[in-house]
Amino acid sequence: MTGHQESRTLELGVQGMTCASCVGRVERGLKKVEGVGDVVVNLATERATVTYDPATTSPQALLDKVKDVGYEPVTSTLDLGIQGMTCANCVNRVERALKKVDGVLNASVNLATERATVQYLPSAVSPGQLKAAVRDSGYGVLEAAAGQDRSDVEREAKEREVQALRRSVLFSAVFAAPLLLLAMLPMLWMPAEMWLTEHLGSGLNWLMLALALPVQFGPGRRFYRQGWAALRHRSPDMNTLVMIGTSAAFFYSLAVTLFPQVFPAGTAHVYYEASAVVITLILLGKYFEAIAKGRSSEAMKKLLGLQVRTARVLRGGSELELPTDEVLVGDIVSVRPGEKIPVDGELVSGSSYVDESMITGEPVPVAKEAGAGVVGGTINQTGAFQFRATKIGADTALAQIIKLVESAQGSKPPIQGLADTVVAVFVPVVLGIAALTFLAWMLFGGPQALSYALVNTVAVLIIACPCAMGLATPVSVMVGTGKAAELGVLFRNGAALESLQAVQVVALDKTGTLTQGRPQLTDFVVLPGFERAGVLSLIASAEERSEHPIARAVVEGAKREGLSLSEPQSFEALPGFGLAATIQGRQVNVGADRYMQQLGLDVTALQPQATRLGDEGKSPLYAAIDGQLAAILAVADPIKAGSLEAVQALHAQGVRVAMITGDNAGTANAVARQLGIDTVLAEVLPTGKSDAIRRLQAQGQQVAFVGDGINDAPALAVADVGLAIGTGTDVAVETADVILMSGDLRGVPNALALSRATLNNIRLNLFWAFAYNIVLIPVAAGALFHALGWLLSPVLAAAAMGFSSVFVLSNALRLRGFRPPV
Repeated sequence: MTGHQESRTLELGVQGMTCASCVGRVERGLKKVEGVGDVVVNLATERATVTYDPATTSPQALLDKVKDVGYEPVTSTLDLGIQGMTCANCVNRVERALKKVDGVLNASVNLATERATVQYLPSAVSPGQLKAAVRDSGYGVLEAAAGQDRSDVEREAKEREVQALRRSVLFSAVFAAPLLLLAMLPMLWMPAEMWLTEHLGSGLNWLMLALALPVQFGPGRRFYRQGWAALRHRSPDMNTLVMIGTSAAFFYSLAVTLFPQVFPAGTAHVYYEASAVVITLILLGKYFEAIAKGRSSEAMKKLLGLQVRTARVLRGGSELELPTDEVLVGDIVSVRPGEKIPVDGELVSGSSYVDESMITGEPVPVAKEAGAGVVGGTINQTGAFQFRATKIGADTALAQIIKLVESAQGSKPPIQGLADTVVAVFVPVVLGIAALTFLAWMLFGGPQALSYALVNTVAVLIIACPCAMGLATPVSVMVGTGKAAELGVLFRNGAALESLQAVQVVALDKTGTLTQGRPQLTDFVVLPGFERAGVLSLIASAEERSEHPIARAVVEGAKREGLSLSEPQSFEALPGFGLAATIQGRQVNVGADRYMQQLGLDVTALQPQATRLGDEGKSPLYAAIDGQLAAILAVADPIKAGSLEAVQALHAQGVRVAMITGDNAGTANAVARQLGIDTVLAEVLPTGKSDAIRRLQAQGQQVAFVGDGINDAPALAVADVGLAIGTGTDVAVETADVILMSGDLRGVPNALALSRATLNNIRLNLFWAFAYNIVLIPVAAGALFHALGWLLSPVLAAAAMGFSSVFVLSNALRLRGFRPPV
C-alpha cells in the first residue's frame, strides 16, 4: 500500500457462493488486484469486505475481479429527479458530488431530463446518502409521496417551474420596460432628454433605482441563491456569471446614485437598465427553454399515457374495477370495445382486432382470438373479450419499453465527452477573461475607462453562460430516442445511437430475419391430364406421415387451400429419395429427380421449371400418381415482406449489405440475388456467426449485425452495433444495442437514418454552442471597438445568450418531424 493517501474499506455483495472453496476463490482473486490490502469474505452474509488504496485501484476494478473469478457482484441503479440545474456546470457539480460518495460506481446526470442515474453498491451506500449528497451540492431531489407515480410528480414539478418562470418574467418586464425607456429614449430623441433633465434632474437616477430594485432582488434573487451556492462549492456556473455581472452593473449604479461627487467628470453613468433588462431577458430565455424541454419529452408522455390506471377483473364470480397495480398473474380481465388493455395476457374467450401501433409501429390492427397474446397499453377496437393476465407491473412489455426509452434518454453518447471536457474549465476561464477585460479597459480606456470597463466586463459575463453547451447533446438524444420509440425502434443507450450512424456494413441473418423462418409451399404445377386440387390432396395426404420440414410445408399449403386429407393405406419413407404411399387405392410417389429416374419416369419436360426454381433458391420436388409423372412442386423459406425495400434503402444510404447463414451456398446465393445483397457468408454454423462478424470487421469497417436476438446473441455482442429483430412483446433482448419491435427489417434503414439525423443535429448544436462563445466573447470584451467602434451592450448579450439556448432546443425539436426513408 502506498502511504500518500489513506486506504478505504468497501463492502461488496457477492452472489453465487455456495461453499468454503467459493469464499477462498473470491478472497484469492481480490487479493491479486493491485492496491488491495486486506480481504474478508463472509459466506453467510454473502459479502466481501475489501481494504484498498484508492490511488491504485477502484471499486469497478474490484467488481470486475469478482466477475472474473466466476461470481456476480451485487449492484443497484437509482434514478433521481434533480431540481435547480440550469447549465452544464450544474450537471458536472451534481455528478462530482455523487461520484465522491463511497460505494458509487458511476453517476450520469442529464440536464434535459433533469435526472441523475446512479450505479452503486447497496452494501456500501444507501439511496438516502445519495440524495443527501445531491442536496449538499446545492440542488433539490424530487421525491414521490407514497402511492404517487414518479412521472406525475416530475410533470407537476415542471408545470410549477414553467408557471413560476412565467410569473417572474411578467413581474420583471413590468419594471424593466419603463426602465429601458427611461435609459434609451433620451439617447434616441433629444426633446425627451431635455424634458427629463428639466423635470427630474438627479431624481432620474432615484426613479431608475426604484424600478431596478424589485427586479434585482425579486426575480433576480434566484441567481444570488444558486450562484452563491456554486461559488461556495468552488464550481461557478451560469448563475454565478449572471450574479456577478448584474451585481456589478447594479451596485456601480447605486454608488453613482448615492455618491455622484466621488466619480470623475463624465463617468457618473448609471446602468440600472442593464441589470434589470438582463435579468428579464435571461428569465425569458429560461421560460422558453422550460416550454421547449416539455415538448422534447412528447414521445415519453405518449408512452406514459398508454399506461392504464384501472382494470375490470373477474373475482369470486363478480366483475371488480381495480387499480392496475392490484392485478395478479392469472387474473381474468375483461375488455370492452374501444378500451385500452391494462396488462399483458392471453385471450381465453371472445375475439377482436387490436391496434398495437404504439408498441410495434405497425399501423394495421391485429386479429385476436382465444390463445392469442395481447399487450398492455394497446387499444381494443371492435369486439369484447376476456384474457388471462400473464405479465404485470414492471414485467409488461410497455413497462420494459418505457424503461428502455428512459434509460436511453438519460444516457450520454461518447460525443458528449467533448462538451463535458470544455465545460469543466469554461466558467473559470470566462471569469479570467472578464477580469482581464476589466483590467485592460481600466488601463487603456481613456477618460471613461471605468464605464467601459464595467459595461464590457458585464457583457462578457452575460454572453458566456454555458446553457447551450449543456443542452446541445441531451435534448437531441431525448427527442431522437423518443422519435425512434414512435417508429418501433428502441435504442438501449446514447452510445448505440452514436455508433449506428458510423456503420459501413450491415450483416443480416437469413432465416427469420430476411426470410419468414419456416418453409412454405411456394410453387405447384400439374401436368396436362391431372386436376390440381386432387393431386395436391393426394401428395399432402402422403406427406402428413412425415415429420420433415418440407413435408410440413406441403401439408400446410394444402390445408390453406381448404383441401381435405385422407389416411394412407401404406407409407414408406425412402431416405435420400422421397416417399411412397397408397392413398384411396392410388399409388403416390414424391421425391427428387433421381427418385423419378429410379421409377423410370422422364422429367425432361419439367427441367426448365426445375432450373428456374433452383435459381430462386427453392427446392424442386416431383410427384407421380399411379406410375405417371403428375406435378412439380417447390418448397422454400419465403422472403419477408419489406426485406427487398430494406436492402435497397441501406444501399441508398451508402451501406454495404452482407448475409450470414447456415444454409448451403446455392440457396444463400439465390436469396442474395433476389435481394441485391453484396456479400454472402454461407454454411456458417450458429457458433461461427461471431467469427463471421470478426472477418468483416477485419476489413477495417464498422459492422452492425441484425438477428433475432436469441440464438444470434454471440454475434449481436461481437458486432459494433447489434440490432435485434423482435416483437413488441419481447423487448428485453439483453445482448442487442437496438431493438426493432415490429419484427420488420425496414426498421434497420429507418434506425440508421434516425441515428445519422440525431448525430448531425448534435454536431450542429455543439458547433453553435461553441462557435457562439468563441465569436461573441471577444466582441463583448471590446475587441472590435478600436477597429469598428463596436461595443456589445449587456442587454444585447443577455438576448443573445437566451437565443443560443432557444436555438439549440428548437434545432433538437426538428427531429420530431423526422420522416423515415422506408
